[in-house]
Amino acid sequence: MTAPAALHIGLVGPQPPPAGGMAMQTLQLRRLLSEEGLQVTSLATNAPYRPSWIEKIQGLRAVFRLLPFLWRSWALAGRVDVIHIMSNSGWSWQLFTAPVVWSARLRGTPTIVNYRGGDARRYFDVSFSRVKPTLESCSRVVVPSGFLREVFADFGVASQIIPNIIDLELFCPGPERSANSEFTVAITRNLESIYGIEYAVRGIALLRGEGANIRLQIAGSGPLSGELESLVTELGLADCVEFMGRLERDQVVRLYQQADAMLNPTLVDNMPNSVLEALACGVPVVSTSVGGVPFIVEHERTALLVPPRSPEAIADALRRLMNDAALQAALAEQGREEVARYSWSQVKPQWLSLYQSLAEKAA
Repeated sequence: MTAPAALHIGLVGPQPPPAGGMAMQTLQLRRLLSEEGLQVTSLATNAPYRPSWIEKIQGLRAVFRLLPFLWRSWALAGRVDVIHIMSNSGWSWQLFTAPVVWSARLRGTPTIVNYRGGDARRYFDVSFSRVKPTLESCSRVVVPSGFLREVFADFGVASQIIPNIIDLELFCPGPERSANSEFTVAITRNLESIYGIEYAVRGIALLRGEGANIRLQIAGSGPLSGELESLVTELGLADCVEFMGRLERDQVVRLYQQADAMLNPTLVDNMPNSVLEALACGVPVVSTSVGGVPFIVEHERTALLVPPRSPEAIADALRRLMNDAALQAALAEQGREEVARYSWSQVKPQWLSLYQSLAEKAA
């Protein structure tokens, strides 16, 4: 579909740094839409505090961020044809999504709430009475997965699926690796409790106890850094578990290309870009079967799925891969075939059609 060049899109969402999943999707979408000839005006939900010292004062910092954001939301709604909001749960919804939707409604500008929170059901169970009026006031709810569509449907809200975008030119298989007796596993999640990295470390400990020649590389940062490093020391894994810190995108690509498997031990998830990016790089994936993960990969066809909080299940899945080269190859090939539908060429017509229809309806 050819882009309607005159269309002006307001894109609201977090922007790097840090380079989290939603921030990278926002940045990538802005670039791709601009390359298609659309005019895109961005409004960051994580803009730096002014003055910077305000960030250290809880409560006051919210006011210093919210007031400028409200003004910019109002101004944005008066300039663009359609507003696309990258949305999440909790305070993010109340401070950023709701103000934009209501500003746009007052100014007659259509809005798309592009909801991406993996803990949507828990949030809605507690807060849906506050969320519902804003949802009813937006023009369209878009979610990236069948998992979230089911959650919204359970609360009586219709939604449309438009999947995440994976840069298949960047995330692609690397040069063929030489034979290596050490089996390398990569994790690319922040060091936070919801990502279950403790269970991955304990799973590696079980395999090392069997004499497996295995290495775990963890790319990410977060509040559990010290606790996880202490666990690694306690389990005697300092020689085979490496904390790499936060990596840039090209470094993440190389990490995947040099790995034998990607592990996603998360406890809560929607549509993890890390899983899709690993598949695009031709890396076999082991993931917990939580949230939206079973909607994007199929057990024993495009990934191996395990229950959450189970070091034993993680160890079993990795052991299967280590001992079965044919399974590794099959998962890698079928994973790459599956992820092709997340390319920009496949996703672009869906966004352009939606923008155009909403703009025409509002005209």
